[in-house]
Order: sequence, then structure tokens, then C-alpha cells
Amino acid sequence: MATKVKTVWFCSECGADSPKWQGRCPSCGAWNSMIEEKVNAKASKSVTLSSRSLSRPQPVSQIEIVQEPRIKMPSKELNRVLGGGLVAGSLVLIGGEPGIGKSTLVLQNTLSIRSKRILYVSGEESATQIKMRAERIGRVCDNVLIACETSLENIMTHIKNVNPEIVVIDSIQTIASDEIESAAGTVSQVRECSATLLKFAKESGVPVMLIGHINKEGSIAGPKVLEHIVDTVLQFEGDRNYMYRILRSIKNRFGSTSELGIYEMGQKGLREVSNPSEMLLNHSEENEELSGMAIGITIEGIRPFLVEAQALVSTAAYGTPQRAVTGFDSKRMNMLLAVLEKRVGFKLAQKDVFLNIAGGLKVNDTALDLPIICAILSSNVDMAIPRDMCMTGEVGLSGEIRQVTRIEQRISEAEKLGMKSIIIPKHNLKGVDTNRFSIKIHEVSKVEEAFRLLFS
Repeated sequence: MATKVKTVWFCSECGADSPKWQGRCPSCGAWNSMIEEKVNAKASKSVTLSSRSLSRPQPVSQIEIVQEPRIKMPSKELNRVLGGGLVAGSLVLIGGEPGIGKSTLVLQNTLSIRSKRILYVSGEESATQIKMRAERIGRVCDNVLIACETSLENIMTHIKNVNPEIVVIDSIQTIASDEIESAAGTVSQVRECSATLLKFAKESGVPVMLIGHINKEGSIAGPKVLEHIVDTVLQFEGDRNYMYRILRSIKNRFGSTSELGIYEMGQKGLREVSNPSEMLLNHSEENEELSGMAIGITIEGIRPFLVEAQALVSTAAYGTPQRAVTGFDSKRMNMLLAVLEKRVGFKLAQKDVFLNIAGGLKVNDTALDLPIICAILSSNVDMAIPRDMCMTGEVGLSGEIRQVTRIEQRISEAEKLGMKSIIIPKHNLKGVDTNRFSIKIHEVSKVEEAFRLLFS
């Protein structure tokens, strides 16, 4: 008997389904997000309460803590972001822009694990392309088995035959189940395939790594429920015009989400960057006397590193002043320009202001407010800031320098990189022993004090 096919409308944002089209999703409230898909009208397998094995409720004090077994990955940066390694039976999703290096990161690590049998399923590349990449990064081994497959049923058959200890799916948007009529990458396919792989991971204890695409907004493509299904969501980001890459954890059921991994893309794959400050700073002697440069200290996750803020202020050539920002929030820069004009008295309304965070880094740390306005003023008055001086501090609307978090880590990082002096907010060192620091510390409470210190 032919299987009946029915039409269901799925929300592309949250994955909620509806029997008819609706302009606004009743679950998440998103507008124009309903997508029509055809599914088999199969009778779902209902599981009654009596057929399930009931767990006995117990007090929190009597619950035994069991240490999760982890598989150490060859990359220390990846282990750091995962929280110590790959947990057995976990489902890990790695997302990022096309060509950013997701497949290279996963393949490079799996090829370096010689003691585990690994099944690498590719739905995007051929076996020849994967072999060429493996040879390029200099890691070819026999314990990694490559399968070019897009059918979920065939993938589960391969898993049963190979009996792997780690499974990699590249990518989840290319996998489709024969039981669902819609195309690969749709809401129903992504949800069904992810749920099947999650069930396999939990029942077998084999960790599964999924590689996923991102949409134009920068979030994981597919239904939002995909991020709720998996145990860990890692975001691999960076500018393809620059060599550095950042791996950050968005969700982690087995570790902290404040960890950060930094890589550098090269001819032979990804190289771990243990000291990102040296990579982001320009140590050329020629740039020592140039104005418009200030070094700030930011914290990504729990790792502090020094970045260089570059600013260029010039007279507006076309009447209407331009504001161009790279690597920083443009609205926040406009707020800082308003503080400079209103509180400090520098007239920048009729001048072009261009701001760039060197190295292609994108930062949101408010502690970079002080170095950014110092770089802008340095370019405006055409006076250079000493290259051995750095600064950190949040700027308030009244022109005050507000305290920042983890000031000890920031000072230690500046001292380690050879900085001679640092400008920090006043009273930020309350309760901190400053005798262990050899760097000269200047405390300021107002923007004017920092300017007098730099340019007097």
C-alpha cells in the first residue's frame, strides 16, 4: 500500500510545525518563517508509560557524581574549548562560515588520533578531495575510514559495520533520511537526522562530531532546535582575509563556555597560537612614531591579550563626515565620539573618523573604550602614543573611566609582553597586591586625566 504524504509547515527558526501556513510562528513569534515540507503520514510509534523503565526519584544529596570519560584531542586549544576533551557519548556541533576551516580542524585532529577507529562521513567532498587535504596537512593514517554518503540509513549501516570509536559527519545539512520526503537541509531532515545520531551516541557511548553551516546572520543554519539537541556547540570564526581563527564555545554541557581557542591558518593546516598578543601587535620599528595607534587589553573568554586600535581622523572631504568601523561596534564608537565632543571639548562632528582593530579581530569588550578614544585623539592632534604604554578602561557618558573586570590578568599580560606602563581606572586595584608587578601603573578617573598623561 502506498504511503500517504501530507504537507506540514515548519518554522525555520525554532522547528515548530503547523498544519497550515501562518504569517507568524505561534511558538517563537518569528514572522514569515514558515516553510512548506512534505512528510510521510506514518503512524508514530507510541510508547506507553508502562513500557518505559521508570527511574526512581532520589534526593540531591544521595546522587553519585560520576566523572565523564573524555577522549583527549591532539589539539590543546580544542581540548580547552571542549572542557578537557571529547566526552564519550556526546554530540558536538561545529559551525562556521564556508571555507573558514571547519573540515580542516576536524580532519586534522582525527587523523592525529592513532589509537582510535574513526569513521569520517563526508556529504560535501569526494574521497579524493579528502585524501588531497590529508596529504597537504601531512597526516595520512589507516585508522580513519572515509565514507562519502548522504543517506542517513546508509550511514547507520556503515556505523554498524565499522563499529567506530568516533564518528564525524560533514556536514549535517547534507544528510537526508529516506523516510522524509523533503530535501536535505530542511527543518524536518536536520531535526530527524540529528535526533537519530543523538540516540546512537547516547546508546553506544560513541562521540559524534557534526559540522554545520551558518546563515547570513552568523548563527547555526537550520532549526534552532538543533542547538538544543546537541551537547556542545562550537563556533569557528574569523576573517578569511586574515590567517587567525577563533574557536569559541556557545553551549557546553560538560564544561565552561568562557574558554577560547585561537588558531592560525597556514599551508599545512591550522597551527595553535599559544600567545595571541604577539600575533595581533605590530612590533615594526617603523611604526613607533606614527599617530593614531593605541594598545589596549581585551579579554576573550578567560584569556587576556593585547590588541592594537588604529584610528584616522581627517577633515571631511565631501561635506558629510564619514564613520567607518572595522572590528568594533559602530554605535559604541559614535557614543565615544559624542563623549569626546561634549565632555572633553574636541570638535569631531565635521571630521571623518575611521577605526580599525588590527589583525581583523572583532571585539565587544567595553574595556577597549579608553584605548579607542586615545587612538582617535592621537590621530586628531597628530601626536604618537608611546609603543610601550597600554591602557584599559570603560568610558561612561559623563567622561568618567569606569572599572573593568579581571584587572590583575590584564596587567600580568601587559607585563609579560614587555609593556613599561599601563593606564587603568582609578580604584580598580582595591585589594590587589601591586608589589608583584614591575610595570608602572597609572590610575585615572576621567578621560581628561588620561589625555594629560599621554599628551602633556
